Amino acid sequence: MATKIRLARGGSKKRPFYRVVAADSRMPRDGRFIEKLGTYNPLLPKDSEERVKLDMERVQHWLSQGAKPTDRVARMLEAAGTLPKSERSNPKRGTPGKKAQDRVEEKAAKAEAAVEAAKEAEEAAKAAAEEAKNAPAEEAPAEEAPAEEAAAEEAPAEDAAKAE
Repeated sequence: MATKIRLARGGSKKRPFYRVVAADSRMPRDGRFIEKLGTYNPLLPKDSEERVKLDMERVQHWLSQGAKPTDRVARMLEAAGTLPKSERSNPKRGTPGKKAQDRVEEKAAKAEAAVEAAKEAEEAAKAAAEEAKNAPAEEAPAEEAPAEEAAAEEAPAEDAAKAE
């Protein structure tokens, strides 16, 4: 008979409470079990003594009989010092999903385009400055143009004064 040390869920909806049990591996999670070995209450703080309670003598007995603990129970037993710490490998755990990777790529492409646009604008400004330096100084009739406009604007004002 393949025996497992695992958690059997109890408690109400949204209020989990687990029994640590030794059970036949073919039985359902919350079904028939051979012996209750302890309790686990995940709602309590991690430093609470009441969070995990185990009968270590019975746990040692079942381990010596060949019972295999589940991952979660194995972590509890490692924390208690019963089992040696095992290294776990989950290389995909920290990698973001496909949509997140797509968003990162889009953001990088936008940033690269902005950098390119800034470089082009900088080069265009430099080229304009170079042309301004190299171009011969032309005297523009800038002073004459406003004077003509001012004279044109004053003429209608004078006509209005004469009309009154």
